Amino acid sequence: MTMPHIGAVFGAIAGVMAIMLHSSIHKVEEGHLAVYYRGGALLTSPNGPGYHIMLPFITTYRSVQTTLQTDEIKNVPCGTSGGVMIYFDRIEVVNMLVPSAVVDTVRNYTADYDKTLIFNKIHHELNQFCSVHTLQEVYIDLFDIIDENMKTALQKDLNVMAPGLTIQAVRVTKPKIPESIRRNFELMEAEKTRLLVTAQTQRVVEKEAETERKRAIIEAQKVAQVAEIHFQQLVMEKETEKRISEIEDSAFLAKERAKADAEYYTAAKIAEANKVNKKNAVDIIKYINTKFVSLFLMGGPNSLGRQSRERGGNFSPRDVIKGRFQIGPSELSFSQRQSRIPRARFTPIAISSHWGTIGRLGELILMLKNLIK
Repeated sequence: MTMPHIGAVFGAIAGVMAIMLHSSIHKVEEGHLAVYYRGGALLTSPNGPGYHIMLPFITTYRSVQTTLQTDEIKNVPCGTSGGVMIYFDRIEVVNMLVPSAVVDTVRNYTADYDKTLIFNKIHHELNQFCSVHTLQEVYIDLFDIIDENMKTALQKDLNVMAPGLTIQAVRVTKPKIPESIRRNFELMEAEKTRLLVTAQTQRVVEKEAETERKRAIIEAQKVAQVAEIHFQQLVMEKETEKRISEIEDSAFLAKERAKADAEYYTAAKIAEANKVNKKNAVDIIKYINTKFVSLFLMGGPNSLGRQSRERGGNFSPRDVIKGRFQIGPSELSFSQRQSRIPRARFTPIAISSHWGTIGRLGELILMLKNLIK
């Protein structure tokens, strides 16, 4: 074998080795697992991210994502209960397959499990929903709950069919409807918007009226509270004046009572003194009468009784006490009865010895008479 032939053989071997090496080395991205098929049979040992080696031409692999992924289903037809055909332009399903369920899911539904478990189920569940609702409900009234219904229905089936696959969210776009129906909906929506604007305006007016009413109530309450405060102030002033008047009346009454008590006490003392003085005056009068009787009963020649009897009079001490006998410095006379004896014979000289005593006793008798009164 010549040298050129040996070079060609080595070159061929090197090429085959390079092809085999290229076919046996493969890379798995982060967030994925590699499942292997050998002779069409699924192996039970997947590999994680990184470079791995497999038998070339005999073993093949598929990369399966184990992180969140979004599957997009486009142009999904749907027929309503009224027979109108509408189309959902795009439906997005966010899902995730746990690593521990990768082998079982791929074995049951292949590496393209999302087509069977998600895409086909979306078509089925959406048509089930549209078939029992009208266009009004699907397009307007119940549109906000379609995504939640899809998510619930999908997850319910996946819990049985593929336990490791979970649905995180479903996003549904507004469906396409026939143009004529769309214009009617737009007109209806415009009317509804106008009605909402009118209702909102009415609410604003009612709110303003309510605000004015509350403001008026607050103002009225403020005026009433101010009036109540003024009234309480007046009542307190009147009560203060009443207390002051009561205090003044009490002070005046106490003063008058004290004055009356003092006057009563003075009058009582005066009455008591007068009682004593009257008693003393009576005793003095009795004493004077006794003295006068002594003067009259004296046996001497100058006795007043004797001289009165000599003159035919009937003089007694009571005449002096009652004021019927007046004695002056120059004469001596009787007021009610005149003596029948000539005045020449009854002169002051005859009673000169008794003048001083009689004068003093007469004044004393008059003073005692006033006291007894």
